[in-house]
Amino acid sequence: MREFASYTCAGAVGTALHYTVFVLVMGAFSGAPSTSGAVWASTVGATLGAVTNYLLNYRFSFRSLRPHREAVPRFALVAAVSLAINAATLGALCAEGLPPLAAQLAATAAALVGGFPFNRYWSFA
Repeated sequence: MREFASYTCAGAVGTALHYTVFVLVMGAFSGAPSTSGAVWASTVGATLGAVTNYLLNYRFSFRSLRPHREAVPRFALVAAVSLAINAATLGALCAEGLPPLAAQLAATAAALVGGFPFNRYWSFA
């Protein structure tokens, strides 16, 4: 239970960074942002959030002893799959006319499915 609570807190920090970057980059666009602009802004934010999540999860959530040379590629693969799910979901929802922030909320939920068990039992085990 401690691991899941810590994982959730680390995820909240990474997600806050992701959304902050997303909103700042989206605000830099003049006029209505394009779907590709929303996906780009989200990808930059998600990447920074993933780095933050790795560091917090490695040290605090899972207290991993796995060497970084092993944990980083595993975490990166899980994060890359999550990023692809996020980008595809965001792009599809924006193309359907959903506002970018609402689409990002739905994309975040879609990308989180399965992250904990993969990171717990594979990335940081």
